[in-house]
Amino acid sequence: MKLFKFFSLAAIMLLVSVNLFAQETENTELRVKEEGRVEFKSHWWMQVQGGAAYTVGETSFSDLISPAAALNIGYQFSPVFGVRAGASGWQARGGWVAPRTNYKYSFIQGNVDAVLNITNLISGWKPNRFFNAYGFIGAGFNHGFDNDEAVALADGGGYKLAYLWRDSKNLVVGRAGLGVDLRLNNYISLNVEVNGNILSDRFNSKKAGNPDWHYNALIGLKINLGRDHKVIPPVYYEPEPAPAPVKEEPKKEVVKEEPVKEVVKVVEPMIRNIFFNINSAQIKGSEEEKVQQLIAYMKENPNAQVKITGYADKGTGNANINMRISQKRADSVSKALKEAGIPADRIITDAKGDTEQPFAVNDQNRVSICVVNFEN
Repeated sequence: MKLFKFFSLAAIMLLVSVNLFAQETENTELRVKEEGRVEFKSHWWMQVQGGAAYTVGETSFSDLISPAAALNIGYQFSPVFGVRAGASGWQARGGWVAPRTNYKYSFIQGNVDAVLNITNLISGWKPNRFFNAYGFIGAGFNHGFDNDEAVALADGGGYKLAYLWRDSKNLVVGRAGLGVDLRLNNYISLNVEVNGNILSDRFNSKKAGNPDWHYNALIGLKINLGRDHKVIPPVYYEPEPAPAPVKEEPKKEVVKEEPVKEVVKVVEPMIRNIFFNINSAQIKGSEEEKVQQLIAYMKENPNAQVKITGYADKGTGNANINMRISQKRADSVSKALKEAGIPADRIITDAKGDTEQPFAVNDQNRVSICVVNFEN
């Protein structure tokens, strides 16, 4: 009954955890690439495991296989080091060779383990790595009970169990093991583990002159009870606005005894750099004045055309993401001109992504460069 309650509670915790955490991670990798770098974050986690156990004995291997389960709560201090505490157990088996007889008994075991992430130790930490191998070493306290089958064999005669225990037995345990976590999303990993537990020779009621070994092969889920990394957005420095070009005053030339020449208006091409925030194609309030200058210039010069080229900074995202955001930045300025009444056939848009970096400062390359020329 105690074991039934224990594993029922573990199943309930598993279902609640899956419902809480399984939905949030589809776009994490894209978000990380667009927003900035990531750093490890210490966090709690839980393991729910089930599988098979083998208690070393004198009879055949298959006769000594029994069910096993475990529940662990852990804390990851760094990408490499963590600690966990948990409870495991269910059933163990023993056997008598002549006449051949098998018996089973129950136990529950509390453990405290130091956990080492082997993959991060060797290859460095990566937040979205699929395969993570770990090892652990620890100690525990084993409480054995329900040894009725061994007691019945001894009381029935013919079976000399030198270390037979009745009612219950408590033993200290040393343990170690290896496992792998196969990452499914930010919160849930498929977990596979094998471990060995060394106990007193009295564990299986038989005197063998050496310690008893109990092995487990377990599979289950590892559930992060919080984020294992945090996003650090890059520092953005607002570039100084480009100085407005100086307009030349119309020049008048008067020649004696000749008609006055018409006033010649000298018009030069206009360039405006419209800067954007990281991962954004929305025109900032600080850049609106530049857009209005473009609109006014285009209206004053009806034979002028504008070419709008969008860019993205190479220090953020990847080539595909940066090409999309640069096109959106060019389209955003184009839309503002069209809404102000500039005909679409006077507007040309282009996107360079991060293939070209017009500015030496990385963050200034989140820009749409607008160049106004005149039709031939």
